[in-house]
Amino acid sequence: MEAIGSDSETQNSPEQPSLVLTPGTEQRVDLWQQTGSFPYPDLQVFPPPHTQEYSKNELRLIHHLTSVSNDLLLKGTTNLAIWTQKMPKFLSIASSYPYVMQALFSFSANHLAWVHSSTETRNLCLHHGSIALRGLHEAIGEFSRANADAVLAASLLLQWQATDWRSWSSLRAGIRSILTAMQSWKHESLFADYIAEEDLSATAFRSPLQDSSVDPTERHALLQNALYALQRLQMSLTEHDMELSWVNQLFAYVQRLQGMNAAQTPEEQFNYLYQLRKWLAWVPVSLLQRQGGQGPALLTLAHFYATALALEPLFPDLGSSFCSAMALPPLDAIIRVTDAMQSQHGMGPSAMEIASLMQYPQQAVLAYRSRAMQSRQAALQQESPMLGINPDTFSYTTFGNLSPAFTPSTPAYDIGQASSACSTPFLEVPLNQSSFTYGTQSWGAMPSPSFPPQTFTTQEEQIYDYSGMSLGDFRGGFVPPATIWT
Repeated sequence: MEAIGSDSETQNSPEQPSLVLTPGTEQRVDLWQQTGSFPYPDLQVFPPPHTQEYSKNELRLIHHLTSVSNDLLLKGTTNLAIWTQKMPKFLSIASSYPYVMQALFSFSANHLAWVHSSTETRNLCLHHGSIALRGLHEAIGEFSRANADAVLAASLLLQWQATDWRSWSSLRAGIRSILTAMQSWKHESLFADYIAEEDLSATAFRSPLQDSSVDPTERHALLQNALYALQRLQMSLTEHDMELSWVNQLFAYVQRLQGMNAAQTPEEQFNYLYQLRKWLAWVPVSLLQRQGGQGPALLTLAHFYATALALEPLFPDLGSSFCSAMALPPLDAIIRVTDAMQSQHGMGPSAMEIASLMQYPQQAVLAYRSRAMQSRQAALQQESPMLGINPDTFSYTTFGNLSPAFTPSTPAYDIGQASSACSTPFLEVPLNQSSFTYGTQSWGAMPSPSFPPQTFTTQEEQIYDYSGMSLGDFRGGFVPPATIWT
């Protein structure tokens, strides 16, 4: 468990507070620094980071991300979270491109800031993110086949951390340009799988459904269906405190959306959905890393991801890239696992309960894919070719916001927090002021910104001993972790 402290190497720099880890983790970082041998070979990071190029604090930030990714890899759950499976590729690129490494430092500090609700670590995130943005600007000016993966990696890492509409939309527009420019050599990219997925979602993004406005009756029905599914899940998690707490927060969030007027402008849509988007990044890691039964965690995450898919029609200006496209792959993986669990338990009560609780996530996937197909068909009929990289697309020069509490910018966006031990001020919509700036320009110019296996057929099925993980596990066996967030 990392804790924020002080260290003589950065004591006098307010932008770079030191990170002090547990003794065991510090020993691993020390050994890595002394031997130069990357501590997690299973991640297959190549080339690995050269320790002599980084400060102790920077090695701690790298170690944090890689230890989380390695932990989920060994548990067989790395594909059930949004970013952990991609992290080895990011780090392999970052070892050769400093601005990508700065984006990774920022991402790591961002997660730690959320874990600890730490203002100092949030400032560390802003510090590294700003350096990454400057490096990305320079790389865009020299964009080529050779640095395309690096430019894409840095853009993705920074987009995941964007805290306002203008910054996110600028990064998104830049990523679209990068993907277009990479079409002729996309099969050579480390992100070939990602590009293939984005080829579909980007088409829909360029032309959202023309009849995308949802009438009040349909909006109410979408939100009410989500609430009904979450209520049913709550009843199955009564003895699993952490999962129940997160489901309670998600339920309260959807309730607040139901009581608010529909978001009209792109910026309003961003602010309404910001909290859910941040949950999708960090909550899966918290639940999957925790010791204990995985069944409750899987159902909880399935409903988080399904809610993102189901709510997409309410936020048409954001497109699928904002939340739903990220949520779909891990939800597909969870569905495969729970289907195998049902097969293992036959027609018993556990299998029936799994099937009942997974109906909403499965229906959300079917509805999402149906909408995406309609949207792509409409877009293909009016699609115009995009040009190559335009450096002006990446016109943002600031990174993030110095407001540690991320107070909602107006009462209209006050999604609020559930009265739960899991609530944290680092999930709120950030203020659009006090930006950490290098220059006079504002964010962007584009109008569009945290287990013994049994052998089965698929990889996901090999993760779990289904004979010992029934829905009966949801009735007891929860052991509260020593610390809530890790």
